Amino acid sequence: METTQYIWFDGKMVPWADAQVHVLTHALHYGSAVFEGVRAYACSDGTSAVFRLQDHAKRLLNSAKIMRLEVPHTAEQIADGIIETLKANKMPAAYIRPLSFVGYGEMGVYPGNNPVHTIIAVWPWGAYLGPEALEKGIRIKTSSFARSHVNTTMSKAKAAGNYVNSILAKIEAKEDGYDEAIMLDTNGFVSEATGENVFIVRDGIVKTTPWTSILGGITRDSLMKLAADLGYTVLEQQFTRDEFYIADEAFFTGTAAELTPIRELDHRQIGAGHRGPVTKHLQEEFFKIVKGENPKYADWLAHYTV
Repeated sequence: METTQYIWFDGKMVPWADAQVHVLTHALHYGSAVFEGVRAYACSDGTSAVFRLQDHAKRLLNSAKIMRLEVPHTAEQIADGIIETLKANKMPAAYIRPLSFVGYGEMGVYPGNNPVHTIIAVWPWGAYLGPEALEKGIRIKTSSFARSHVNTTMSKAKAAGNYVNSILAKIEAKEDGYDEAIMLDTNGFVSEATGENVFIVRDGIVKTTPWTSILGGITRDSLMKLAADLGYTVLEQQFTRDEFYIADEAFFTGTAAELTPIRELDHRQIGAGHRGPVTKHLQEEFFKIVKGENPKYADWLAHYTV
């Protein structure tokens, strides 16, 4: 990966290579960490902006609350730290990774009085699933791994340990020649992908999986509001993978994936086999928003200059 100069570590700017922890750090052994994925975009007016900064900072602390991590920073301090890190690294656009984790101290499942640390790193990152994916779409498969039950690992926390489930599904998909996987919940309904939320379009209606077994995606929420504002009917409703097969269009949303079309699932072509008109419309309008070209959504952008 491409590195930058500084990482924000417990409120101080530390050189990238010096932002280190002990090998017996609790989070390394037990996954006791929560994180966010955030993006900053270069805007058309020459400024830069972090997309839905306050919402990401709030979700980080909500994840920590679920996981019983006592993060010694407020949401406002996290948000300020993100802007500070972008400026220190002179990044007009970037992927941003805040992470709060249980540090070195007592060993064992119980974190006890181990300290909780927070870092913020930024780096350049283009299209997560490849630059061609945003137009041509991707091939995906239904994973053999089910999404964890809501009372096992707490699906509303963006917790590091939860992603073992995603890692297994992603490895399986890549080794089978696919770009990504969708995962079914423990009742057999479509849940989400390894790091993205799922939408399908049929007869002009936009449908996404409900807030049950999924992480409440901030990009997902943005696209639901945007689609409704553009006049589409938007439903949060369970659906099966065979309903997915006969969708006219499908796409993923996520901070890293942004809005990525799906052209094939389980060797079944979705719609015309490329980005459909609804997906294209939503994609174009979404990128106008993040570039500051739609004043209606100005409150979603936290502007800064480098």
